[in-house]
Amino acid sequence: MSSSRTFEDKQPQRRASSGFEFLKGVGQVTGGTLLSITMLASSIVAGGLVGLAISFRNLPDVRQLRNFFPSETTYIYDIKGKLLASVHGEANREVVPLDRISPNLKRAVLASEDSHFFDHHGINPTGVGRAVVVNAVAGGVKEGGSTVTMQLVKNLFLTRKRAFTRKLAEGVLAIRLEQILTKDQILEMYLNQVYWGHNNYGVQTAARSYFNKSAEYLSLGESAMMAGLIQAPEEFSPFASMKLAKQKQKEVLGRMLELNWIDQQEYDDALKQEIKLGKIKSFQGSALPYITNTVAQELAKKFGREALLKGGMRVQTTVDANFQVMAEDTVVKWHKSLLGQGLSKNQIALVAIDPRTHFIKALVGGVDPKISEFNRATQAQRQPGSSFKPFVYYTAFATGKYGPDTTVVDSPVSYRDGNGWYYPRNYDGGFSGPMPIRTALAQSRNIPVIKIGKAVGMNRVIETCRTLGIMSPMEPVTSLPLGAIGVTPLEMASAYATFANYGWQSPPTVIARVSDSSGNVLLDNTPKPQLVLDPWASAAIIDVMRTVVTSGTGKGAAINRPSAGKTGTTSSEKDIWFVGTVPQLTTAVWVGRDDNRQLASRATGGGMVAPIWKDFMEKALKNVPVENFKSPSQFPRPKSN
Repeated sequence: MSSSRTFEDKQPQRRASSGFEFLKGVGQVTGGTLLSITMLASSIVAGGLVGLAISFRNLPDVRQLRNFFPSETTYIYDIKGKLLASVHGEANREVVPLDRISPNLKRAVLASEDSHFFDHHGINPTGVGRAVVVNAVAGGVKEGGSTVTMQLVKNLFLTRKRAFTRKLAEGVLAIRLEQILTKDQILEMYLNQVYWGHNNYGVQTAARSYFNKSAEYLSLGESAMMAGLIQAPEEFSPFASMKLAKQKQKEVLGRMLELNWIDQQEYDDALKQEIKLGKIKSFQGSALPYITNTVAQELAKKFGREALLKGGMRVQTTVDANFQVMAEDTVVKWHKSLLGQGLSKNQIALVAIDPRTHFIKALVGGVDPKISEFNRATQAQRQPGSSFKPFVYYTAFATGKYGPDTTVVDSPVSYRDGNGWYYPRNYDGGFSGPMPIRTALAQSRNIPVIKIGKAVGMNRVIETCRTLGIMSPMEPVTSLPLGAIGVTPLEMASAYATFANYGWQSPPTVIARVSDSSGNVLLDNTPKPQLVLDPWASAAIIDVMRTVVTSGTGKGAAINRPSAGKTGTTSSEKDIWFVGTVPQLTTAVWVGRDDNRQLASRATGGGMVAPIWKDFMEKALKNVPVENFKSPSQFPRPKSN
C-alpha cells in the first residue's frame, strides 16, 4: 500500500493530544490535578501488574496460543465450487491471514480500539490510568482501558464479568502474550476472533454478511462502520439501524482523522460513500438440504461432530447444483402427477450414481425438505420387491452353471420352511411353463427366481448382496428372492451401478474432496475401484435387464439409447420401484408412503415409476453421448463350481 500513513510500514503520525477528553464535564477536577491523578494511577497500575503477575499462578498458559486454531465454519460446495451450505457451532467463522484483510479495516479497528497498539507491551498505562480515574469517580467499573491484546486474552480465556480482578488478569495475560507473539500475530488473531454481530465471528464472515465481499476489499467507509460495531455489534448493526451505524462510522472516521491516519478528503469521501448491505447469512438454511445433510453425516462419521462444527473444512461434493435442482424438480412434478392418479400421500426418493466412479450425482430424499427433512434416499428401509431379482440371477450366473438362456420352469411349487408350507405365486396368479431366465426376468415371474435361488443357495444370494453393499438384515428364507427385506434407494442404486461397471466398485459417496482452511487435503475420494463381482456375470445380468426395458415390465422406461433396469412392486403395493442404468448413469426411483400403507390398488413400478425414471434420465443425459454396454462375450465365462 502506498500511503505513508500505513501502520504496516511505519507507525502513523499522531497529533499531540491530552487523551483526557473523557473527563469533560467533571468540573471539580482541575487540569493539573487530573494530570497528577492520572500519572499516579498509571504508575500504580503498571507497577502493580508486574507484582501481581507473581501471584496469578493459576491463570491460563498463553504459550498454548502458539498452536491455537480457532473454531471455523465448515463450507460445503457443489462440484463446480458453488457454495451450498455453511455448518458451524456457536461461532460462524472463516479465518483469513492478516495480509488478506483490508488495511482500511486494520487502521479503523486500531483507531477505535487501541491507537497505541504498536507502542505498548500489552497494556497501555495511559489508557488504564484513565479507566482507573473514571471508575473511581463512578464508584464501579465503567471503563475498561483495554488494549487489543487485553481484549484478545479476555475473549479467549476469561469471563465477560466486569470486575477489577478480571481486569488485572487481562493485564497479566496481555503482558505474557506480547512476549511470545508478534504484533502482527496478535492483530491477526484478534481480527479473526472478535464478534461482529449476527453470529459472525472474525472479519471474513462479517465482511461477507454486512457488505457481501471479502475482508480484503473493504473500503474505508465500510471498514469504519465495521470497526464501530465491536463494542455493541447488535445495537450498531446497519441491519438493525443504519442511522446508528452511520453515527458510529463517523466517530471512527473522526478518530482516524484526529490521529492523522486519514486526511480530510478521505474522511469526507468515506462519509459520502453509499453503503450497499449484503444479507445476514449465518442463519440461512442449505440450498440443497438433502445433499448437505448427507455430507454432514458423512463428515461427522469420518471426523467427528466437533470437527464438523468447528474444523473449518472445505468440502467439495460430487453433485452439480443445477443437476440436483433438476432432479428435485422432477420429483415434485411426478408427486403431483401421482396424486392425480390416486396415489395420495405419496413420497418419492431418487438417487443417481455414476457407475464408473460411484460418485452420487443426485440425491432426493423426498418431495419437500422444508416439510420433512427425513431422507428417504438414505434412511428409509423399504422392500425392493422384484427389483431384488437381479441379485439372485447374478449369483446364479457367477456359478458358471447358468446363463441368460438357461431354461427354468414356471410351474406351481411349494416349500416347507419354519412357518409351515409356502406356496409362491406370480403377480398375475398364473403359470407360463418353461422359459429362459431372460424371459423370466423380463416378465418378472416369481416362481422361476425362487427356484433359481433355492438351487444356488440363499446364503450365496446374501453374500452377493453384502458384496454389493446391502447391509440390511437378511435370512435365507424362500421368499428372499422376492425382495422381502428392507433396503434404501441409495443401496439399490449403488448395487446396480456395480453391475453397470462390470463388477468394479468404489464406495458410493457424495464427497469428492475435503481440505482444511489452509488447503491441506484431509480426505481425497478419488475413485479406487476394486473388482468385487464376476465381470461376465455382471455383463450377463445387464444384458438380461436390457430385455426388461425393450420388451418386459420396464417398457415405460425406454429411452433413445441402450438401457437396462428392473421394476419392483411389493405384493401389497406399498413400495414401487424402477432401478435402471446406462453405462454413464445409474438411477433408482422409489415411490411409497411414510405410513407404509398401500399406495393404490394395482400400483406397479412399471406403470407408475418407470415413467419417472425415463423423464429424469432423458433430462440428465441430454448432452451425454450414447454408449453401448459391453457384451458378456467380451469377458471369460466363469467355470462351473
